[in-house]
Amino acid sequence: MYKKGQAAMEFLMTYGWAILVVLAAIAALAYFGVLSPDRFLPEKCTMPSGIACIDFRYSGTAIEMAIQNGAGFDMTGISVAVNGTGCNAADNSTQTTLTNGQQATYSVTCSPASGKFKGDVTFAYTNQATSMAHTKVGEIIIKIP
Repeated sequence: MYKKGQAAMEFLMTYGWAILVVLAAIAALAYFGVLSPDRFLPEKCTMPSGIACIDFRYSGTAIEMAIQNGAGFDMTGISVAVNGTGCNAADNSTQTTLTNGQQATYSVTCSPASGKFKGDVTFAYTNQATSMAHTKVGEIIIKIP
């Protein structure tokens, strides 16, 4: 009479232990960093529409970004800042004007920890035609050696 219950219980216990072993293996891999999501994040620099991040790199002491104006109007009073863990600094460039279609390189001096750095790029400018100030926020993910 109790044979069906015993078989069902043995079935559940066997699969229960198997699932527990698999979960322990996944936990061990995550603990040792094999499944770290930072390893899978690609390097990228994204800006809102009208402003293009053409290229970027970490030079050892600064994050350098080549930015192009594609907004359809000239920009003045440009400042670029990077905010993230270990890096909260503004650019030290003298390039403060970008005509439509022009490209310039901005350098932000900082020294974040090695590994992947993820931060916000704040791009502030004034529309030369209307004299209105704007601030746009993008994102940068870069490998720091």
